[in-house]
Amino acid sequence: LGAAGALFHYVKQTQNGALPHIDSLTVESVSAYIQMDAATRRNLELTETLRGERAPTLFSVLDQCATGMGSRLLRYWLHHPLRDHDHLRQRQQAVAELMPLSAQVAEGLQGIADIERITARIALRSARPRDLASLRHSLQRLPALATSLATVASPLLQHCRRQLPTVDCPVATLLAYAILPEPAALVREGGVIAEGYAAELDELRNIEHHGGEFLAELEERERSRTGISTLKVEYNRVHGFYIEVSRAQADKVPAEYRRRQTLKNAERYITPELKAFEDKALSARDRALALEKQLYEQLLDQLMTHLESLKALAQAVAALDVLNTLAQLAQQQHYVCPEFVPYACLALRAGRHPVVEAQVSQFVPNDCDLHAGRKLLLVTGPNMGGKSTYMRQVALIVLLAHIGSFVPAEAAVIGRVERIFTRIGASDDLAGGRSTFMVEMTETANILHNATEQSLVLMDEIGRGTSTYDGLSLAWACAEQLAKKINAYTLFATHYFELTQLPEQQSNITNVHFDAIEHGDTVAFMHTVQDGAANRSYG
Repeated sequence: LGAAGALFHYVKQTQNGALPHIDSLTVESVSAYIQMDAATRRNLELTETLRGERAPTLFSVLDQCATGMGSRLLRYWLHHPLRDHDHLRQRQQAVAELMPLSAQVAEGLQGIADIERITARIALRSARPRDLASLRHSLQRLPALATSLATVASPLLQHCRRQLPTVDCPVATLLAYAILPEPAALVREGGVIAEGYAAELDELRNIEHHGGEFLAELEERERSRTGISTLKVEYNRVHGFYIEVSRAQADKVPAEYRRRQTLKNAERYITPELKAFEDKALSARDRALALEKQLYEQLLDQLMTHLESLKALAQAVAALDVLNTLAQLAQQQHYVCPEFVPYACLALRAGRHPVVEAQVSQFVPNDCDLHAGRKLLLVTGPNMGGKSTYMRQVALIVLLAHIGSFVPAEAAVIGRVERIFTRIGASDDLAGGRSTFMVEMTETANILHNATEQSLVLMDEIGRGTSTYDGLSLAWACAEQLAKKINAYTLFATHYFELTQLPEQQSNITNVHFDAIEHGDTVAFMHTVQDGAANRSYG
């Protein structure tokens, strides 16, 4: 409660006003999601590469979303994988049902504005005219999308369809009546409110835009009435509107003309009719701009009453966009629907790394088989042989399964997973006063203290930051702890060939390796995981 109060206080201070679009709080339970620490998110390159770039990452490969809302929700799902198998099966059902409809749904989502952000801007009264025009366009397009989902059976898709607007959506009707088809960028520039919305504004605009017609008509009428052929009706910024008559014909000027200015060869006059028009014309633009601003503020007041429905709509469009993206991906990349089971199991047949696969012309798939009697795979083989790719692909497949996505494999059976841990790479934290070895040991200690039987642990080259025998001792002790005491799903890559003796002492440890063929001065990497230890230690 204290944290929520502090957050509200901060937002109120920075936004300088009320927050009408925030009407409830939702408590997120840690136990609802697969937990991943910062090191794991970084090592798996979910939304940022190890070099800090936006691509290639898992998010950049997956993100085919048509809307900004969908992309944000996809990013959120990747960082919040669910544990609840029932909810995940609902997402899987939605993805499967969208696959034959994906092209139609994607087309329906094209051009849909960021309704979520526009709704927040309306609530904060910072929405610009073109935001409202984009909202109107989106609300007019979405009923067709709802029609394409008319026959869906998935509860998630039915919920999304119910939130989509109908043809007679009140917000779309209001905006179509109130806002011009192509409004100006800013209210202060004018040209925002549609004709017919306010009679007074229409009158002021008519004076502003059609004043020339009135002046031409007045000039023609006064020439006929007075018989003065040189009479002209004109305007300048200093004196305003006036009737100009040459000095030679000044004696024909009617009595109601009032002299405004005398020139060398002409006299300038004003009439009550011209004065009345001048008063209207000179203030028409300013009055029109002020009235437009007032009408726009009133329009925002009307839209405020629809915030709840707009927020629900934004959430539905975002979810539909993500689910459809996952359906498109499953079709394009030949992903399969993973099966969730309640017992210890992590069985992947012909699994692939989704990011690496997108970067290479041909990817070599590999199996992974972990169960109650085989919990730790000791992975050996040469550098560049494929160990790190293999380990990360297992974690990414598990992660994708737990956002409800299909996965890059021929088959996947996954038991309960509560956490994912990684200890990969060598880097120091000089600003934090930690050497490379200290960083490695801190992350390793975190894993050994917090991993459980339902954790997936990736350990890559433990013990590199110190002497050979100390490093070997550390790696040996960590492997034993993970297999004997913790019994987590573990992929343990090492160059310490001595560790390949561990399966003789612990039955749930299994040796696997990546092979390489040496021919003369060259090495050919097979990139295929095989049972047993490597035939020698590769430094």
